[in-house]
Amino acid sequence: MDTKRIVGVILAAGRGTRMEPFSSRYPKPLLPICNKPVLQYQIEQMRMVGIKEITIVIGHLGYEICNFFGDGSKYGVSLRYIEQGEILGIAHALGQIESHISSPFFLFLGDLFLVFKKDLSSMIDIFLSNNAAAVLSVMRESTQEIIRKSFAILLNNDGYVKRVVEKPRYYMSDIIGCGYLFDLNIFDAIRRTPRTAMRDEYEITDSIQILIDDGFTVMIDHNISWMENITYPYDLLSCNLRELKRQGKPKEVGDGVSIHPDTKIINSIIGSNVVIKNPVEIVDSLILPNMSIDLTGRIDKAIITPDSFIDCRQNL
Repeated sequence: MDTKRIVGVILAAGRGTRMEPFSSRYPKPLLPICNKPVLQYQIEQMRMVGIKEITIVIGHLGYEICNFFGDGSKYGVSLRYIEQGEILGIAHALGQIESHISSPFFLFLGDLFLVFKKDLSSMIDIFLSNNAAAVLSVMRESTQEIIRKSFAILLNNDGYVKRVVEKPRYYMSDIIGCGYLFDLNIFDAIRRTPRTAMRDEYEITDSIQILIDDGFTVMIDHNISWMENITYPYDLLSCNLRELKRQGKPKEVGDGVSIHPDTKIINSIIGSNVVIKNPVEIVDSLILPNMSIDLTGRIDKAIITPDSFIDCRQNL
């Protein structure tokens, strides 16, 4: 498996206005899942298959991402940061960095938490053995609400992708896309990608469809166990609890935590440098790092930040 010529790209520029009150303080890719940023999981997935060069496209609070990850040496990779001006869709973001990319690349979205069945090596194998222009990470999904938030994929009789549809309103397929591996032909397709009327953006799915219509091979890899598109605050809590269960842990407690001896922590995640002053029962909840809590009683299905208490009981 040749990975020396494959690099990584992570798009981490969006503001995430639907994530308020988080958006003002945290860039979404730094939001923690079991006390580790979403973006760190993606970096580690790439490193596992030998990818050492990763470009991160930053925007809103991008300096926070730079400060956290630095040059990437701590994570066994080399990171480069490119700032995106206007936020006009995934295809637009990629078009802005074309001059910095000279080889095939993985593309991850910094606000999409992905759990892979194994690693990314199967995508690389499919890509290289079929001389494909693109391989899409996919999973099967029966929930219509999730399908409408993703992009649906239709296959031809040979198992190749024949059509991709961004956020389909009506059922088309239970195969949805989650990640990408592209060769450089995607940039020619991006240059011919129109701005959509619905979202006023340049959609990467339109660029992929142009590849297909031009006769290039686009394939899929069923390598995703589950994903969480972190759009709203309750998505963050749901993702944390699901990952905590996947890891088989009753709780996750960060470093430098001071907890009152009578506090009970049940199926919850406590960030680093948190001080819990009083006896309290914390159930199915997430407490972000670097804060002091003087609450009493029971905290149930909530997210606590230095600025707010977010009750997620109606959404979970």
